[in-house]
Amino acid sequence: MTSQQPRSWSIDPDPDPAEAGEFDLLGMLNLLRAKAEELHAKRIVFDGIDVLLSLLDDPIAERREIYRIRDWLTQTGLTAIITQKVGGVEDQRYTFLQFMVDCVVVLRHQVTDGSAFRNLRVVKYRGSGFSGDEFPISLGSAGLQLTNRGPNELQYEVSDERISTGLPRLDNMLRGGYHRGSNVVISGAPGTAKSTLSGLFAIAACQRGERTLYVSFDEGAAQIVRNLRSVGVRLAPHQKSGLLKIYSTRTRGPNIEDQFGDLRAKVRAHRPRCLVIDPLSALSTKVAHLASADATQQFLDFLKGEGVTVVNTSLMDGLNTDETTATGISTIADTWIHVSYVVQDGERNRALTIVKSRGTGHSNQVRELTLSNEGVSLTDVFVAQGKVLMGVARWEWEQAEHAAKKRTQVASELKRLQLQLAQAEAAARLQVVRTEMEARSAEIELLALATGSASKLLATDREVLRKMRHADTEVRVSKRAGAKAGAVRNGHRGTL
Repeated sequence: MTSQQPRSWSIDPDPDPAEAGEFDLLGMLNLLRAKAEELHAKRIVFDGIDVLLSLLDDPIAERREIYRIRDWLTQTGLTAIITQKVGGVEDQRYTFLQFMVDCVVVLRHQVTDGSAFRNLRVVKYRGSGFSGDEFPISLGSAGLQLTNRGPNELQYEVSDERISTGLPRLDNMLRGGYHRGSNVVISGAPGTAKSTLSGLFAIAACQRGERTLYVSFDEGAAQIVRNLRSVGVRLAPHQKSGLLKIYSTRTRGPNIEDQFGDLRAKVRAHRPRCLVIDPLSALSTKVAHLASADATQQFLDFLKGEGVTVVNTSLMDGLNTDETTATGISTIADTWIHVSYVVQDGERNRALTIVKSRGTGHSNQVRELTLSNEGVSLTDVFVAQGKVLMGVARWEWEQAEHAAKKRTQVASELKRLQLQLAQAEAAARLQVVRTEMEARSAEIELLALATGSASKLLATDREVLRKMRHADTEVRVSKRAGAKAGAVRNGHRGTL
């Protein structure tokens, strides 16, 4: 049975303060050399070297032993990490170490408003370029994690694909919906239906079969499901299917980097195509520290690199209509939708407008946003006599217009009937005249026919009467005979 040789080894000199005085590290370094050769070690760590050297209580002796370690490292070829505690700016005892080593990394731990911040900064690194900024670090179950700001040049995939907002009328206002992988901000005062619009987006994503993560600050998942159900937004079925995951958490102090670290883990675990953060402005009071101020930007860059379409809500204080977001993410958002109140005639109504939408044409009109048991709807804002009317005022004006339109229709119908009646009467009179004319024409024709028939009958009767008397026929014969005789006589006379 063979035992596996350990790949690492440690030694703790555990110096006794009573043994402080003259000593050197030669014996310990010889022991470390032998162990390093045995393990074929490449690296060595001197953790808390200042604790050991402080026993010398002599700055000159301390510096001598540090130089001894440097020479020993050069001979062995080992790469060493040396840790040293720094008590503050006034502690200059071991500053000479920074001039001896090749790389200096400073770790800082501070507490601000009860929240702990850990940061890392590279002070120098010989022979290599590096970023000198301070970066936040966090300690968790996954170990020590460093969050950087990513590359200086932003490079990530973009898509022309459009996905639904969950509200068809809003899709039309955006010429087809949100761009896939874009960053959307819905801002507004409390109660302006920001969460409702976010819930509609989540349902639309689940209906497309896309995994969705809904992150809520300071409101439980069950409460979100119940509240949105009152306006016809039903999240529970998609929770049961596993497509939708609702993660509710509290804001835990100024160091929101830890919270965004948890959110990154949730995103990697659920692998969503769409994400809702409601409201992102809950962290606005936590960004006084520089590290927290960068956390939001870094997290949104992470989501964009993953191709996740994210809808953030941003809460504005009171009924302030100033279009600014508490977290300032409106400047980096691709689409910004603003919902507000319009208080008029003792009534409060909701209005929606699109402040901007990069890469697409969009409507610049204000729409009235209405919530009911049947769901959510957008309607055109009604303008009358230079005033924008919503709610009951709009309903009353529409009813008055409808009544006036009805009266106009009735009056037009009555006028049409009167004109039809007059036209019918005129047509009837015209028909009477035509009938009379036809009767007179018939009488004239009958009269002419009767007159002609009578004359012809009279001539016929006379002829018949002469024939019956035979007088007229004989006379005519005698006359023709006498005429012929006379002609003969005349002819004879001409020839003689």
